[in-house]
Amino acid sequence: MERVAAPSIPSLSVSLADFGGVGDGVTLNTDAFASAIENLVSRGGGRLVVPAGIWLTGPIGLKSNIELHLEKNAIIVFGADESLYPVIDTNFEGLDVRRCISPINATGEHDIAITGEGVIDGNGHPWREVKKRKVGQDVWKSLTSGGGVFSDDGSVWYPNEGYRVARLSAGSLNYQDQSLDEDFIKTFLRPVLVSLRSCERVLLEGVTFQDSPCWNLHPLWCHDVIIRNITVRNPHYSTNGDGIDIDACENVLLVDSVFDVGDDAVCIKSGKDADGRRHGRACRNVVIDGCTVYHGHGGFVIGSEMSGGVENVSVSNCRYLGTDVGLRFKSTRGRGGLVKDIWCRDIFMKDIVSYAVIFNLYYAGVAATDMAGAGGEQTVPVDETTPEMRDIHISNVVCSGAQQSIYINGLPELPLSGLSFDNCCFTSTDSTVFVQYANNVSFNGVTVNGNTL
Repeated sequence: MERVAAPSIPSLSVSLADFGGVGDGVTLNTDAFASAIENLVSRGGGRLVVPAGIWLTGPIGLKSNIELHLEKNAIIVFGADESLYPVIDTNFEGLDVRRCISPINATGEHDIAITGEGVIDGNGHPWREVKKRKVGQDVWKSLTSGGGVFSDDGSVWYPNEGYRVARLSAGSLNYQDQSLDEDFIKTFLRPVLVSLRSCERVLLEGVTFQDSPCWNLHPLWCHDVIIRNITVRNPHYSTNGDGIDIDACENVLLVDSVFDVGDDAVCIKSGKDADGRRHGRACRNVVIDGCTVYHGHGGFVIGSEMSGGVENVSVSNCRYLGTDVGLRFKSTRGRGGLVKDIWCRDIFMKDIVSYAVIFNLYYAGVAATDMAGAGGEQTVPVDETTPEMRDIHISNVVCSGAQQSIYINGLPELPLSGLSFDNCCFTSTDSTVFVQYANNVSFNGVTVNGNTL
């Protein structure tokens, strides 16, 4: 892995307040952000300082050689008015789709940064559905008291009728009937909070990113990305409330950061099915170190969108506390892609809701805690749509409390291979270690509930 290059930002600095910005939480500052960024661009780039205050705004488009710097007590809040967010061609969950433009976005830019001690708030509730089973009665009443519509059985709240219709057409997925009018279903086309596409030399440092309409951070097809000392927060009930999805990127450092989210916390992806294979971009050369995950469907996750492949990833010195799953590897038939050369070491877990470590090649689009079973065992021909995982090494893991320690379920036509577990200690309610359709799986110095495997 080559050294990851940091962005180069000119020393010029301007304040948002100098361009008519007002941090009163009421004034819309979209034009002020745009004017300040264009001013810096015309002068070769520099730092846009956001002072203390609450800065309501529409989308912010980052440009090359620009640093968005939030001073302490600076809070950027994105307005809930859908008219601020036009529907654009983009890529989400590995598919080429149309979704609303992201509150913070950049495409094809270089040397960009978001830094400081402030907060970036996506104001996500008006965009998201809420499942009654995920919240208490008092929270349910509070979240659903401001309008919206309910499912027929009253178990799900939707922001509006268009969202409900789109969700019903999409089933459990986020790919709705394409004949539906975009304006009618616009809320369903909710954006990720920060979308960085095909960018080079990116830095995210120090800032808190929270309450995203969908995924929180989504670097896609980027090169040389440094992320350090950030906090990522979403409500535990937030649908598709991922922390960060590192998608078909190369040379990425993610260090010393904290995640407490509603879906997968730190996730590696590389495209989905035919779209992912057509783009053909692997996610490779990723280092994740010193991160803490509280709530989340997975602490560290690969998949299920992995059609472009994932390789050369290191995860170390991380803590997963109360997370649904610790280390989560998922894919399914039809996806394709090769996952190889993954190292997970010095991982410490406590109170894991379901699996400490899971490999599931029958992933069906639901959380591991909701999985009904592994699926059928029919062998099908191996081709470009067959996912493959091999040469994955897990060592020095301590898990104090899980439902099950290790669950490995490969495909009969192309079993998982080359999985090694070394010097690991698990305690779990179910002491069974499930291994199916996997070759060359080794356990050295591994105990479950005090018994050596």
